Amino acid sequence: MESSGLRAPCSLLVLLSALVLPPTLAIEVYTDREVYGTVGSRVTLSCSFWSSEWISDDVSVTWHYQPDHSREMYSIFHYAKGQPSIDAGVFKDRIEWVGSPKWKDASIVLHNLELIDNGTFTCDVKNPPDVVGKSSYVHLQVQEKGAARAGLVLGIIIAVALALVIVVTILILLIRYCWLRRQVRVQRELSALERGKLHKAKDSSKRSSRQTPILYAMLDQTRGKASEKKGKGGIGDSRKDRK
Repeated sequence: MESSGLRAPCSLLVLLSALVLPPTLAIEVYTDREVYGTVGSRVTLSCSFWSSEWISDDVSVTWHYQPDHSREMYSIFHYAKGQPSIDAGVFKDRIEWVGSPKWKDASIVLHNLELIDNGTFTCDVKNPPDVVGKSSYVHLQVQEKGAARAGLVLGIIIAVALALVIVVTILILLIRYCWLRRQVRVQRELSALERGKLHKAKDSSKRSSRQTPILYAMLDQTRGKASEKKGKGGIGDSRKDRK
């Protein structure tokens, strides 16, 4: 009876501790998904990690390699107790450790790349007591120098073609803009000319309307003078006839 009575508070304490204490955070590892290189060159396989614990002296880094079209995985590099070690294999004397666990960096460099180096590289980091987490992988694609140059040339050609298309498009837009602007200016000039003609027509009509009475008055005066002359001439003729 006493043992059962003690188990109930213990189980309750375990439940409360599970609810109060935060869950353990797993270590996280990050790498690029794809890296490219050419034969004879070198490439950096970047690997960084994050840990909820302080970086201890027991931190370890392991790199594995799985060739393309193969299911086998090989250990090629190991870092522990502050000492890097390169495993025997295809990358012997071709791996350089450039990482720094204090800065959460576990990167390596591969020298003198070959076509047979194509494959998947996996980075695994442990920082006791933070040892739970998933590894991260990066795929290496090694190409011939000629293929790389061909790809570079193709990229340059595509870039030049795109630049030409952009330049031609800009020129077309500028030409269209200038043409539309000229059309607007011509329309404005035509409308201005039409307005000027209308004003001239109105002015001329006003002038003609003003000059018409004057002309009529002048005509009346000339007609009156002509009639007076005729009248005088008729009287003289009649007198001559009488004599």
